[in-house]
Amino acid sequence: MANGRAGGAGGDVVHGFPHLGTVRAAITALYRRITPDGLHAYAGSVAPADVAFADTDDLHLGAHRAARALVRQLRLPEARVIVTFRPMEHAASVELAAGPEYFVELNDRFRTHRRDIGAALAHEITHVLLHRLGLAFPDTRDNEILTDTATAYLGAGWLLLDAYREDAVSSQKLGYLTPEEFGYVLAKRARVFGEDPSPWFTSPQAYEAYGRGLQEALLDERRPPLVAAGRAGRHRYAKERRRYAQGDPDAAAPAGAGYAFEGGGGGALRVSFPCPTCRQRVRIPVRGRVRARCGLCRTVLECDT
Repeated sequence: MANGRAGGAGGDVVHGFPHLGTVRAAITALYRRITPDGLHAYAGSVAPADVAFADTDDLHLGAHRAARALVRQLRLPEARVIVTFRPMEHAASVELAAGPEYFVELNDRFRTHRRDIGAALAHEITHVLLHRLGLAFPDTRDNEILTDTATAYLGAGWLLLDAYREDAVSSQKLGYLTPEEFGYVLAKRARVFGEDPSPWFTSPQAYEAYGRGLQEALLDERRPPLVAAGRAGRHRYAKERRRYAQGDPDAAAPAGAGYAFEGGGGGALRVSFPCPTCRQRVRIPVRGRVRARCGLCRTVLECDT
């Protein structure tokens, strides 16, 4: 069984970007396993109307309707999704069987918190997809982060961010990513597919977290040696490049810069850095203004090395 987990009350919701390294590795893994062309099949997100759940809807019929919509969104084979409710520690679990039916169990609390049923189902049904793709990280928590990242990047994870709500007396969050990390993945997706998820958010806190995630995602596109890097970053880059070329043993990129120099000492000096789209490392010669193409996602990058 694969489990998703809801956040608790009060101060249990963690903020910021503590899992960003794993999130970025998950994005790279998706591009490697599904391929850029395959990912473009997910360019449109699941529509809010397809997973909307009113209190007047029949519980089981509504859950099955939302589950079918998510199966279609994730490009899984059409099959009957059996959704049941029972008391449990986590938000939901799914049986990773060969099919043709999918068995999902939801926490009993969703009987009365129906607006978040789609979010819980999205995470669990993504577990099915990753299982069928043979895509997994070895560590359990990292694998859950992979699942959240895939859910968001493949067009169903805006539901998980919208399930985040927090006020002075209570809080709720589904999934393992922080709200800001969900925002980051959704923003990375938006930059590739040109789809803005923010109009679908019903939670004000989700909208704010998306904004913070978007700012972090934009930073990926503004780091040296990319042309869009700011003046301060470009100045640091030039300084470290000169030091490395002169053989300074202490020359190193600033923490978090991402780029690293290679070669030199009579050979060609090269710089490696993460592609801002898929995070695969790109290696190019240091020779001024150049255009490079990422070998994984095929993004064309304007660089000043």
